[in-house]
Formats: sequence, C-alpha cells, structure tokens
Amino acid sequence: MPPSRTGIADYSAALAPALSQLTSLDVISDAPTSFDPSAYDLALYQLGNNPWHAFVYDLAIEHPGVIVLHESNLHHLLTDVTIRRALWDNYLVECEYNGGPEALAYARRVRALEVGPDYDNLPMTRRLLERSRGVIVHSRFVAREVRRQGFTGPIAVIPHGAWIPDVDRMAARDRLGLAPHNPLIGIFGFLKPYKRIAESLRAFRRLVKFEPSVRMLLAGEVHPELPLESMIRGLGLEDSVRYTGHIAIDEFTQSIAASDIVLNLRYPTVGESSGTLLRALGLGRAVLVSDVGSFTELPSDVCLKVPVDAREEDTIFEFLQLLVTRPQLSAALGARAEAWVRAECSWEHVAGMYHEFLTALRDRRPWPDFDVEPPEAPAPAAPAVAPVTPQYLAGWAADEGARGYIETHKDRLLKTLEMTPAGSSADRILEMGTYFQITAALKTKLGYGEVRGCYYGPAGTTKTKKVISSEGEAFELTVEMFDAEKDPFPYPDEYFSTVLCCELIEHLPSDPMHLMSEVNRILKPGGHFLVTTPNIASLRALAAILQGFHPGFFPAYLTPKTLEEGDARHNREYTPKEIWMLFHYAGFQVDRLETGEFREGPRAQHHWVRHLLEQYKLPTDWRGDGIYALGKKTAKVRERYPAFLYS
Repeated sequence: MPPSRTGIADYSAALAPALSQLTSLDVISDAPTSFDPSAYDLALYQLGNNPWHAFVYDLAIEHPGVIVLHESNLHHLLTDVTIRRALWDNYLVECEYNGGPEALAYARRVRALEVGPDYDNLPMTRRLLERSRGVIVHSRFVAREVRRQGFTGPIAVIPHGAWIPDVDRMAARDRLGLAPHNPLIGIFGFLKPYKRIAESLRAFRRLVKFEPSVRMLLAGEVHPELPLESMIRGLGLEDSVRYTGHIAIDEFTQSIAASDIVLNLRYPTVGESSGTLLRALGLGRAVLVSDVGSFTELPSDVCLKVPVDAREEDTIFEFLQLLVTRPQLSAALGARAEAWVRAECSWEHVAGMYHEFLTALRDRRPWPDFDVEPPEAPAPAAPAVAPVTPQYLAGWAADEGARGYIETHKDRLLKTLEMTPAGSSADRILEMGTYFQITAALKTKLGYGEVRGCYYGPAGTTKTKKVISSEGEAFELTVEMFDAEKDPFPYPDEYFSTVLCCELIEHLPSDPMHLMSEVNRILKPGGHFLVTTPNIASLRALAAILQGFHPGFFPAYLTPKTLEEGDARHNREYTPKEIWMLFHYAGFQVDRLETGEFREGPRAQHHWVRHLLEQYKLPTDWRGDGIYALGKKTAKVRERYPAFLYS
C-alpha cells in the first residue's frame, strides 16, 4: 500500500474502501509474522513486477487464493524472490519448471553472467497459476495469455478502476507557467524506454516547428537505461520540454489535468494496464495509446491508437498536430473518455464486479468464461407511453395563472416527463413538492398504478385535492405533509419504484442529505430518482457573475407582503458536477445527467461566455439553465455528510 512507489499500491488503496462497502475486508500490506487463512473465505492477492510484491507472491504460493494479475509476465518478480536473495538454485528450478530443459539451459547461462534473464519469453507464472483458485485480470488480452500459460480455472475480466479527481486545471496550468495559447503534451509515470519516449520526442520536435507555442512535460522517475536529458538536448528541445522527476501524487494528478494531450504509449507489452492512463481518461484528457495488448480493447472513441510499425513516429506527429490545431476535437475526445470512465471504471463499479466474482468462488458457483459471450436476454418490453403535449398539461390547470405557469415552464415539464421511467400498474411513484402540473400525467400517461405526493408542512397532516381536466378526466391525490430535511418520510422501506424531486432541492436551507438518505430508504433496489434544479454554472450564471451580478436563478428575498403566499427563495443552487456527487454519496448511480432550457431557449447574448470558455479550454457542456439528473439506487448511503456540502 502507499507510500510504496507502485501503481498497484495506488490501485489497492483506491479499491479497498469501495470493496469494504460490500464485504468484510482486512488489508495485509506487509509480510505477516503469521497468517491464518481459515479466518477468511478467500485471500485476494494483488501482484505485479515489483519487489514490494515479493511477500505477496510467497503468501499466494503458501496459502492459495485469488490472484489479481496486473500483467501476464512475472519474470522480473521471480528474479527478485530468487536471484536478488542469492537463491540461484531456486531460480534454476523455477526456470525449468516453467520452460523445461531449454529454459534451464538458458538459466544456467544467466547464472554464468553470459546473458540476462529471458524476460520476454518466459512468463514464470506456472507455479502461481497452478496454486490459485481464481484469477482476475484487466483485459481479455491478459486473460488469453493466462489460458495459454495453462490455467484452467475461473477468470474474471474486470476493468482497471479509474480516478476522477477534483483538480483545478487552470491553477495547475498557472503553476506551470502556461498561457492559454500554450498547448501542453504530457508523458507521465515511470519513464522507461519501452514507453516510446524517443519516438514521442522526435514527433514533438516536428510539431514545435509547426506550432512553436506547444510545450511538453515529462513527470516521473527516469529509468537508468533512458538517457532522457541528453535526448532532449540532442533534439534541441530544452526550451520546449520540461522534466520534473518523481513528484508527489497530488502534483502528478494536477500535471495531468494541466495537459491538453497525454501520451501513454508502450511497446513491447506484457498486457499491463496503466493507472496513469485511467487518471488521464478520468480527467477528460485527449490520450494517445499504442495499438497493442490490452490497449487495443479500449473503445476507439475515447482515445487515439498508434500502431507500432514503421510509421509510428509519423502517426504520433499527425495525431498531435490534429489535436493541437483542432482543440474542439481534443475536448470532445476527452469528454467521451471521462463519460466512459464514469460509466465503466468507477471504483464502486469495479468493486461490485470483484464482489460478484469472489462470491461465486466462495459459493462454488460456475463462472462464465471470458471468451464466451453470454446469450443476450431479450430486452423487457417498455410500457407503452402515450405522448404528453403542452396542451394536455394545460388541460389540468385550475386557473389562468396555472396555465401561464405551464406555458412558461413547458420545456422543463416535458423534459421531466421524458426522463421519468414509465411505470406499470404494480409500480408506485412519489412526486415531492407536488404542484399538480405533471402529477396526473404520471398515472394517465406514464402508467403508474399508485401516485403519491408530498409537500412542506406539519408532519402527520394531509391535504386532498381533486382536479378535473378540460377533457373531463378526474384525478384525486392525498398529499402528505412533512419537513423533507428533518422528518422521517411517512412511507415504508423500499416502497416506491420512482421518486421525483423537481425544483425542490435548491430551496432546502440546512440538510439536503436527510432528503437524499430518506429517498434511498423508500426506493426499491434499482429504483429511480429524478432531480431537476437550476444550474449555478450555466452560461447565464457565468455571464451574470462576470458582470458583477449574483449568479443565482432566484436569490432574491421576498418582501414581507408576499412572504406568506410566495415561493421560498433559493438557499443553494448546484452545479451538475455537485448533483453527480450528491447522487454518488447518497448511493445512486447516475444514468443520465443533462442540462437544458428552464424557461426559455438558448440566448444569443450569452454566446460570448461560450467563446471565453473555449479560449481557455474550459468545459462548455452542462451549461444549460436547468439540471436534469436521473439516478438508480445501487447502494446504501455512502457518506451522510459529504465534505463538499457540509462544514
């Protein structure tokens, strides 16, 4: 575990808290004086080619469990546990065991110092694989290598988890002395020759001649066999390239965020995944990878893949030139990368896959092979949903004022109904803060068997309202009253399929996570939660604050004469990212997160703000006036008082 300088240490430190949410987990990060495996259902070993993992290898041999192979070749590790311990006889035994007489003969030449170890052709995994109950890998490439090496047991292909840190990109660029017009290309991690450093520097030299303002940053420890400084001098790149050496993880992450393009190239490969790559994708950077090994399996729309052939340097140059001259393309590539990481590589998602595999092994249930595609189950037929029109909503308005409100807010109301999952006669839905603009449509158009409503008021009291539409349809609803920030909601656990919280959360003055926690409690597992709320990071809000005005959608205090009948002012408006965090900490997986119109369409007078964001390469998405977020309950509340929201 950290502070060990290994990517697997960082990986383990990120996985452990997420896995602890699902199972009882003890972490052993140093060689134990004694170890009793009978106290556990399974032992889980994280292994890679680093001396820090020597004790892990020894334990995995002595007490078989599930091994996580971060690469398909452990020859470097075996030299650490044999040759570097002066156990040459053990090394010879292992070479013969893994590769037969030919490997033994070669190993004897290694012992005589005639040649170096045959790292490329002898993976040295046989004994470990024979002892293991199961194997976890990060790619099908490594899974196939493990099968080729003779393992016949269950293998789970689980994506490498990804960090999605909150980093001030502009502050990081300022720290590096970068101007807005300086594109930054970064290479990060342990700087080894096989990471195509020479090829990247030569391609970068060609790019500098085309675009002199471009800069390159190399951050990480340099391998002894890589003459980095002389390479930089020899190419005349001293003014355009900066090398930092090893830096702390916070500065490392900030440097990735400051970059516009990240090079994560490597050849040859033993199937290793890259934590640095996942950090870059999670930070929404445009990334180049080598089109080999596990990297070939990355979706083609989240990174650019460089073939390792005679045109490698040309391809690197052409990709860099394309991304530098078309920053909008670079931004779009990064946005798709971040979205993919959030959906497929979050630590919670990865931990869930670990838990599913480990539970299957514990219970001795069969595990499907990674190369056999499971038959596609027919998708359940979606309930038929009748179209909802503004005229239909207006038909339920009680008076002219209500009709005017629906006309002003029709885009938001229709968007809300479009994002609300359809129901069936067996499903229940709760609309919080119900105003009856869309309430009837939840039953008549979306098909829910039971519609409930609630509103702010003395706990335990109710109000009943009956409305009749202009077409003669009748709808009656009893509304429960309570304080959503203080009172227990008057509903049983796991009662609802769907809960709507529209234009409410921004009004809460003290404890929004109480609401989030209660919604989690009353929703069924897999149930949906829809939140709509104003966006404090919209183009409108940015334009206001840059010109000296309050950015809030409704920050005004009510005059005393309107205080009783007027809507409460907004106490705290949110950004889309904060809504995502709110869902995460409350145990919800975000299925859709969008922004759009609230009361009016896009306004031309705010286009200058978009141009400003583009100039500084800041995100231009999620800039609509309203936030629309649909989540699915996947866990218990993760954190009752998240630090971003509570002091």
